[in-house]
Amino acid sequence: MNEPTLNYVLCPGSAAPSSPAGDAPASTPQHRMAYWEWNATGNPVHPHVVVCVHGLSRQGRDFDTLARGLSQHARVVCPDVVGRGQSDWLADPMGYQIPQYAADMLALLAQLHQQGPITTLDWVGTSMGGLIGMGVTGQPGLPLPVPVRRLVLNDVGPVIEWLALQRIGQYLGQLARFESVQQAADAMWAISTSFGPHTPAQWLELSRAMVRPLPDKDGGGMTLHYDPAIAVPFKAMTQESAAAGEVALWQLYDHITAQTLLLRGAQSDLLSPETAQAMAQRGPRARVVEFEGVGHAPTLVAADQVAAVTDFLLAGEGGAAG
Repeated sequence: MNEPTLNYVLCPGSAAPSSPAGDAPASTPQHRMAYWEWNATGNPVHPHVVVCVHGLSRQGRDFDTLARGLSQHARVVCPDVVGRGQSDWLADPMGYQIPQYAADMLALLAQLHQQGPITTLDWVGTSMGGLIGMGVTGQPGLPLPVPVRRLVLNDVGPVIEWLALQRIGQYLGQLARFESVQQAADAMWAISTSFGPHTPAQWLELSRAMVRPLPDKDGGGMTLHYDPAIAVPFKAMTQESAAAGEVALWQLYDHITAQTLLLRGAQSDLLSPETAQAMAQRGPRARVVEFEGVGHAPTLVAADQVAAVTDFLLAGEGGAAG
């Protein structure tokens, strides 16, 4: 079966000495960002690159179903954003914000471009990954190998509903101990039912990369994969600072020139219908696709969700991935 390879890129900003993933000296002002690369094109440096970036408390293996199909047509690169998955943790928790994440993505793209010139660049971003995508695509003059051609924003926009942020803040950073992946999956499902219907097998598969083993000296078992300090800047946010952030995000959105597809869970509490409608009428004038029975955020596992993304990204390239 087509499987990804695990790779790393060095990014500016010190890693925490206690980072589970890191082995760089504490004096080195760098951290490693892990990324999963899928490529079944037969060309290890295929010039079409699709970057898929996950949500706030997730990691790059979220995109396995989508990436497996897309990788027949392109290099599909799914980073573990710093502080998550196989990536280092940051020494300064206040680094866990969009500017650092966007800088890391520029380092990643530079490394990929050095390995083999990128001629076509697309971006798929779920929730936080979409905000990072807006930061990368909405700032003219950034040192991108090529401009982003097609952008998929998955259930996110410039206006993020405050009640949704409060809901997320209730569980973010609360790392429990689990005896098994199944126990962890059950616990995560209790706070993730808004993701929409999944079979038990689908949810278990989505959950495997969401945990990491705990050392025997700490009693063994497993816990969630991320640095609990990612919650520090998130919980420092106020309703006033969030409103100020909306102005900056709209400015980014209005500068986007990439063809844009906006996915929305019809029951999303984070992306309102009004914001989605505004995004269809200004800036890149996103095409909006809604999924019934889904809230925040579509996981891009269901066949209709995968088809919406692949058809958009591969339009004019001889059909969608299977």
